Amino acid sequence: MYIIVGLGNPEQDYARTRHNMGFDVINKIAQENKIELNKNKFDAIYGTGIINNEKVILVKPQTYMNLSGTSVRQFINFYKNPLENLIIIYDDMDVEKGNIKIRKKGGPGSHNGMKSVEQEIASDTFPRIRVGIGTPQNKEDKINYVIGHLPENEYKILQEGIEKSADAVIDIIKNGLDHAMNQYN
Repeated sequence: MYIIVGLGNPEQDYARTRHNMGFDVINKIAQENKIELNKNKFDAIYGTGIINNEKVILVKPQTYMNLSGTSVRQFINFYKNPLENLIIIYDDMDVEKGNIKIRKKGGPGSHNGMKSVEQEIASDTFPRIRVGIGTPQNKEDKINYVIGHLPENEYKILQEGIEKSADAVIDIIKNGLDHAMNQYN
């Protein structure tokens, strides 16, 4: 079983923002695999389904980004899932728009959602997919950059990363993490 978590902020206020790339990837996977995100538990909206004969739980924490780890910890503890079958998907300013980076482990960098996840589960050893959002022109304006609403032309570029990330998740489930890293990095 895989627990696949997209990091973001509640969609009623933060849909179509750079910081919600993780939610957008979860929505894409759910849509393509006919998984309904209609359950509410562990501070998250989630849905369960089957991808490539493997049970998956698609999760969108509703705690706001900086507390995402509390939801992730609850899912891990309840399902007793090994960390190698946890996939966290999140936006990253250090990755070019439309690109992704897959890693087996690593630090959170400046991403507060990942800091929360690593703190709550007391590990940095789990797969993660970083969805590129590029850097703001004004480095002092990072907060507005990540939570500001996107113009249509930029969202189209970011959708390339969303699609690659969704495909990469399926590749991890079908062929393993190393294969996906070779395909998408």
